[in-house]
Amino acid sequence: MLEPHAKSSLNFGWLSRARAAFAPVEDGGSVTSLEGRRRAFFLLFCCLIANGIGQTLMFAILPPLARDLGLSEFQVGSIFAISATIWVLSSPFWGRRSDLWGRRPIILIGLLSFGVSTVGFASALSVGLMHWFTPMTVFALLVLTRCIYGLFGSGSYPAAQAYIADRTTFSERTQAIAGLNAAFGLGQAVGPGIGAALIVLGATAPLYFVGVLGFVSAAVIWLLLPERSRPQERRVLPKLKWDDPRVLPFIIFGVMMGTAGAIPIQTIGFLLGDTLKTSVGDTTQLAGVALMASSIASLFAQFVLVQRFKLTTRFLIRAGTVVALVSNLILLVAPNYGLIVFALVLSGLGFGMVRPGYAAAASLSVPHDEQGAVAGLTGAAGASGFIFAPLIGNALYAVNPHAPYMLGAVLMAILAGYALFSRRFHDSVSMPTEDVESALPPS
Repeated sequence: MLEPHAKSSLNFGWLSRARAAFAPVEDGGSVTSLEGRRRAFFLLFCCLIANGIGQTLMFAILPPLARDLGLSEFQVGSIFAISATIWVLSSPFWGRRSDLWGRRPIILIGLLSFGVSTVGFASALSVGLMHWFTPMTVFALLVLTRCIYGLFGSGSYPAAQAYIADRTTFSERTQAIAGLNAAFGLGQAVGPGIGAALIVLGATAPLYFVGVLGFVSAAVIWLLLPERSRPQERRVLPKLKWDDPRVLPFIIFGVMMGTAGAIPIQTIGFLLGDTLKTSVGDTTQLAGVALMASSIASLFAQFVLVQRFKLTTRFLIRAGTVVALVSNLILLVAPNYGLIVFALVLSGLGFGMVRPGYAAAASLSVPHDEQGAVAGLTGAAGASGFIFAPLIGNALYAVNPHAPYMLGAVLMAILAGYALFSRRFHDSVSMPTEDVESALPPS
């Protein structure tokens, strides 16, 4: 018979080996080696993919089911707009908490909340399709479950970005944050494929799968992601406000960028249906392919352009805004499916360059003690686009199908000019006076 300690080794040896595989490698001091940080970043990347998958599936699954649920287009848009509003308000709070409590606890809260919200959302859809409740009750349940994600799930990204900022130098930061953005983009790219594969099991089966994936990701973070620094040793600083001169340019930039980036996503289904005169089912499929192409282009920007060519934050922001501007101009005149898809590919490429450059530049504008706070503020600014785009973009489309893309082109033209000519923004994306190379904190 095995001794007690032998049983423990037999049952849990795999966990010790896994922890050892992802544990940081000491580099002669308290700062982890490059190899150890890369392993931790890869683990974080894998666990955040579920968020991107879930976002894509929500947009793909709910609208076609709306009529069966007895919901109007406005109610469907309101579900996402309300959640996005809560996200914008709560993201800075969780970013600040990660500065005080540590990064890993906040990432855990976000992933667990994502799992609870997604499973709850799928359950509300299921009972709605079975007509157990009135449409208004189902609407309330969908809003409630989605708001769980907006309220608590908003902590994952700013805490994850701050975790990376804690462990990267100035020269490493843009590439590392681009990798984090790519996790969400990869989830968006594979989401339609997962949905198509699992939809045969039921209309809500893909959402249940992704909800469980969120729980698994939280378990992996809890067991394997290293964080040795003590949160209570961080300096307690005044609350970082949105109008702080160091971050205000990025808040303005983020709101406009988020709105312009979300407009094509929110309106592409309408544009394809009106341009091609296709059925609802065909339009859904064509929109899914177009959005997948846009996501792949974004991944190309983050995985290839940023990682291989080591482009500067200033170049990424300037070039990305110009490419995104061109994509909106093409959508204004696109007469067929091929040109519409090409415009969305340019949109994905442009925003795939802008977002990591923007996030890295904002991160470099504040010291280590405020990384969570600035990630929360800039994340909220970018997410605000999912509040304004459904309301403004859809309303403009009802007036004139070209109007949303005119607005997107104007916004990107303003941002391109701001990035090119504003001295204040130029100073903001310059290297901070702090010697970031020598100021890495313990991991």
